[in-house]
Amino acid sequence: MSASLTAPLRRIAALALAFALLLPLPALAGDPGVLVIGRISDDPKAHYEQLKSLLDYVVPRMKDVGIREGRILMAKDATQMASYLRRGRVDWVTETAGTGMLLKERAGAKPLLLTERDGTSHYHAVFFARADSDVRSLDDMRGHSVAFQRPSSTSAYFLPATELLHRGNSLELLLSPTDRLDSGVVGYVFARSELNIATWVHKRLVDVGVMSNLDWENPRRVPAAFRPDLRVIGRTGDVPRALELVRSDLDPKVEARLREVLLGAAGDPQAHDALLGFFQTTRFLPMDAESRQALDELSDGVGRVRREVE
Repeated sequence: MSASLTAPLRRIAALALAFALLLPLPALAGDPGVLVIGRISDDPKAHYEQLKSLLDYVVPRMKDVGIREGRILMAKDATQMASYLRRGRVDWVTETAGTGMLLKERAGAKPLLLTERDGTSHYHAVFFARADSDVRSLDDMRGHSVAFQRPSSTSAYFLPATELLHRGNSLELLLSPTDRLDSGVVGYVFARSELNIATWVHKRLVDVGVMSNLDWENPRRVPAAFRPDLRVIGRTGDVPRALELVRSDLDPKVEARLREVLLGAAGDPQAHDALLGFFQTTRFLPMDAESRQALDELSDGVGRVRREVE
């Protein structure tokens, strides 16, 4: 084989090996000495490093309950992660509240702690329209279109879709923002990003947009030039921003120690970088009664969206 052919092949082989090293190792179901953290991810390389930062902090502090090693296992969607949880391949999952409730329903995952990110532990969804629109409140939504972000979003899909259903609306998926809309329903599209949502409302491609209050206040999501032309027309109740969950049959001693280590991390200077690397986490918080109620209501809403919308 000529040198001109072998060189590209060597480069391809090297790239393949490098990529393989970045993928999570397969979890060994039933190994009591291995703690496996999982996440649903469309960017395994980036998320692997974020998960590893906290896992490397946690594992040495769990030797007293028999944990000697930590591993990471990614899933492409909630269905795959639910399977991992049911089969004991994942012990601990970090997720948004909406997806966490899906995993609770499908695999019996148990919420362990609230996750505070960038100093915020709860958030809500904000509905907005153009200031010159005839849609002035959520009661005016019928016969109009709304842009959600993506089907897995808590604040930009599950929460607002639930709110619209509670108000007696029927939701119908549109082929595109310009698709014809039945006057008796609320048409919806997925815009993929908050910036797209804001842009589509501003350019009158859709009537209403929705995103979290945190994104609504972020100029990278809603440019300052758009704001004079937009108006908030409604909001949802608050829900936890993120959750740590464990599988239903995790050893109670391991579960209790994991909870203890995570709760204490914010007060440990050695955990600072690990928390920062873990999706900008500032601390973990106990599950209070108000948050449990909000999650129960969200769980009911997610189930209703799955039954009536999808």
